[in-house]
Amino acid sequence: MLDRFLTPILRSPLQRIARVLVRAGVGANTVTLAAFATGLIAAGLIAASAYGSGAIALVASRLLDGLDGAVARETQPTDAGGFLDIALDFVFYASIPLAFALASPATNALPAAALLASFVGSGSSFLAFAALAAKRGMDNLAYPDKSLYFLGGLTEATETLAFFVAMCLWPAHFDMLATTFAVLCAVTTATRIWWGWRAFS
Repeated sequence: MLDRFLTPILRSPLQRIARVLVRAGVGANTVTLAAFATGLIAAGLIAASAYGSGAIALVASRLLDGLDGAVARETQPTDAGGFLDIALDFVFYASIPLAFALASPATNALPAAALLASFVGSGSSFLAFAALAAKRGMDNLAYPDKSLYFLGGLTEATETLAFFVAMCLWPAHFDMLATTFAVLCAVTTATRIWWGWRAFS
């Protein structure tokens, strides 16, 4: 929901950094892999109950994730790069609830499982819509720089990062935060299914 407001704010500074990286010979796929590796480091820190360090790594990972697209636009975006980006993003998002479950299985396992289930719903509805939108040649003018049709919703990247950071800041309340976010993701899934049904009927 907030991505469309945050993206224009970040576009200019990310583009400036991207130009520096391109001049240094750093490619978009390298940045994508760095973002993913940093995200896995965040998950490892959270699993070890190093929540503050995990929050910093989370934010760094997502900034790198925004930067890879900027680097690609400064060079030549490719379908392979777009595929790598979205595939690794989904693995990263799943790793964080798992990390909280590993940090405290007795209290966090069930809400983490509920959150992961909600991610499956929101992610599968997102990807199913994108696949059929590509088949029909549809474009989303709200996100023209995305490598596939980016169907928005109540919970997008900005909301996900905000909840992840909140979980790191208040790990004792993970169960409440995870359950709340799972419900919001379920709403996103329902609205995407409804939009998809209307768009393709």
